[in-house]
Amino acid sequence: MKVVPGVGLAIATVTGVTGRIVLFGATGYTGGRTAEAMRARGLTPVLAGRDPQRLAALAERLGCETARADVTDMASVAALVGPEDVLVTTVGPFARLGGAALAAVVSAGATYLDSAGEPAFIREVFELQGPAAERSGARLLTAFGNDYVPGVLAGALALRDAGERAARVDVGYFVLGRGRLFSRGTLESSVGVASSPAYSVRDGVLQTEPGARRLRTYAVDGVPRPAFSVGASEHFALPRLHPGLRIVDVHLGWFGRASHAVHAASRLPAPPAAVAKGLGALVRRLPRDPDPAALAAARSVTIAEVFDAGGTLLARTRVRFGEPYGVTADLLAWGAQRASEQGVEGVGALDPVGAFGLDTLAELEFFSVERS
Repeated sequence: MKVVPGVGLAIATVTGVTGRIVLFGATGYTGGRTAEAMRARGLTPVLAGRDPQRLAALAERLGCETARADVTDMASVAALVGPEDVLVTTVGPFARLGGAALAAVVSAGATYLDSAGEPAFIREVFELQGPAAERSGARLLTAFGNDYVPGVLAGALALRDAGERAARVDVGYFVLGRGRLFSRGTLESSVGVASSPAYSVRDGVLQTEPGARRLRTYAVDGVPRPAFSVGASEHFALPRLHPGLRIVDVHLGWFGRASHAVHAASRLPAPPAAVAKGLGALVRRLPRDPDPAALAAARSVTIAEVFDAGGTLLARTRVRFGEPYGVTADLLAWGAQRASEQGVEGVGALDPVGAFGLDTLAELEFFSVERS
C-alpha cells in the first residue's frame, strides 16, 4: 500500500500490467485519431467493433488486429477484456452508449480510459461505478482527453502554488479558432449535456444544478472571453488533492459570445424531450468530421485560478496545447501505454493526478505550462 501526498488515502499500487490494449470507436473521428496516435507510440491495439469489416481497412493500414464485440453489450465486452487488459473507448454519447463497457471493465477488474465529456456519465463513474471498481480492483479513468485532463492538471498545479489558503478554484476551457471545429459526435454529446443536470462544489459539497447556471469571463491572452459552467471531473479530482476547497467551478468557453445565450437559456424551464430529439436529428445531418484546415489552425488554452476565502487571487496556471481532438488522441494513447507498461496508482474511479502523478502530467510533450 502507498499513501499519496495531499490525498491522505492508502491505495494499492498496480504495476507490471502486460495485457492487451483494446480500442472501441476506431471507425469514428476521435477513435480513428486515437488508433493512429497509439501506433505512433509503437502500440498495436486490438480494434474492436460490431462489424470488423468496417475496421478492416484501418486495421490493415495500421497493422492492427480486429475483434468482434458490441460496446453496448456487457457480455460481449466482458468476453474480450481480462484483468490485465486496458480498454479505451471513444464511443459516445456515453450516457447512451457507454454503460455496458464500463460495467464489463468493472466486472473484469481491468483498466479503463474514455474520452467522455458528459457530466452525468462522469458522475456515474465516480459515484456509482467507483465503489464497485474498488472491490473488483478495476482502474477507471473517465474524461481522459481534452475534457478534462488539462483542467485537472492546471488546477492541481495552481493549488500546489497557492498552498493551504486555497478555498476556491475556477477552471476555464477555450478553443481559439474559426470555422467548423467540432465533430458530429462532439455536437451530439453537447445536445445531451444541454438537456441534463450538471453539478458544482459549494461549501465543500458536490451539488446538482442546471448546466450553464453561472457565467464567468476569463482574460485569455488579454482578451475577455465568456464561459458557462459545466459539470466536469475537476469537481471530483481537485478536492481529493486539497480537501479544504469550498468551491470548484469549471467553465466552457468554446462558443464565444454564444455563451451568453446558453447561460440565459439555462434559466428557462427545461425544454421538452421533443426539442432535444429534434436537435439531435439536426446534428446527425452535419458532417462527421471537423474542417481539417480550421482545426489545424486552432489552439487551446485551459486556465485555472485559485482564490482564498476572501476572494484574493493566489495562483494562476495556463495549460496550452493544440486543437482538442489531437490532444485527446495523444492523451488516450499515452495513458493506455503508461497503464499497460507501468500500471497506475490505485483502484476505483481515479483522476489523472492520482493515477499518474502531477509532475509526470506536467512534463507531457503536448502541453505547455505557464504559472503565475
